Amino acid sequence: MAILTEQIGSIPRPASLLQAMVAFQAGTVSLAEMDAAYADALRDTIQKLHQTGSLIISDGEQTKSSFATYPLAGLNNLAPDGVVIPFADGHTRQLPRLTAPRFRYGVQAGSFTKAALRYTKLPLKQAVISASALSLLYPAAGIVEYSREAFLADLIDEAAADIRSALDAGAAVVQIDFTEARLSLKLDGSGNLLRSFIALNNQVLDRFTAGERQRIGVHVCPGGDHDSTHSADVDYAGLLPDLFQLNVGRFYLQMASEPDRKRVLNIVRQLLEQNHTVFVGVIDPIHPLVETPAQVCERVLEAASILPVAQLGTTDDCGFAPFADDTSTARDIAFRKIRARVEGTELAARQLGM
Repeated sequence: MAILTEQIGSIPRPASLLQAMVAFQAGTVSLAEMDAAYADALRDTIQKLHQTGSLIISDGEQTKSSFATYPLAGLNNLAPDGVVIPFADGHTRQLPRLTAPRFRYGVQAGSFTKAALRYTKLPLKQAVISASALSLLYPAAGIVEYSREAFLADLIDEAAADIRSALDAGAAVVQIDFTEARLSLKLDGSGNLLRSFIALNNQVLDRFTAGERQRIGVHVCPGGDHDSTHSADVDYAGLLPDLFQLNVGRFYLQMASEPDRKRVLNIVRQLLEQNHTVFVGVIDPIHPLVETPAQVCERVLEAASILPVAQLGTTDDCGFAPFADDTSTARDIAFRKIRARVEGTELAARQLGM
């Protein structure tokens, strides 16, 4: 296939895994049984991704509590009453709050990479959470004897080590989930918060070589949880000029659900540099209908009429279940949508003579 195509990350967990997670919290399932349930879900996910025809796969985030909070597993210096993220349908998600120094990751992404590579010989893509998202853990009131500056220094170290762990474990590509980028413009229309997020993430990226940064990408979308979003009403035009200041080689952009794709694609075309590959979303994970390969092909050809084909890839707008308890999309629907993306992208490549 001449046009690259990659999924964003999360796949809905099988019912057996969700049941085991509830039972484990209730104390009726042992740690060994829980680990076995995780392994079964991971194995099944990778097998089904193989069956979609994907040439690069992920672990489906089967063993993460969420795309954002996996580094916090096992930490004892957190309180549950952190930043609240409201969604358009009225439901919310709440981040923890750091209560004491120092900030360290409890789990690194490389552990997920190693586990997944036991079940595949295909190239593996590893999703990681952005440093900017985790910067929201630090409370506005501060922490005694632990300044925000000291926290950010620790955070940069930990976030860089997280990406490094995935690369060292064998990940072909690392994707930074930066869904708070669009949300930041809703919280601060001046763009100052967004620019501070960009600067923080670039300090992490400065720890990598130019060649390594070509294997690192960033994903943005208006959020996707329980079939709702947190910032779909924020105009891409306010986001993209700053987003393309990130020192990465790959950009994964929600596009399938965008009301005026051509307008946004033309903005991307103006910002594109020679070392960039842009993966446009051609699948809407929260739409109940499964796209056809023909629909995907049409979306790819639309993007190819505006962006250089050599710098074009396809993806899904968002993960299918960024939080473990999100069952709004059926597991089999997610795999059918992924297969449609793969087949539709290949169809478009043939029509483009590639």
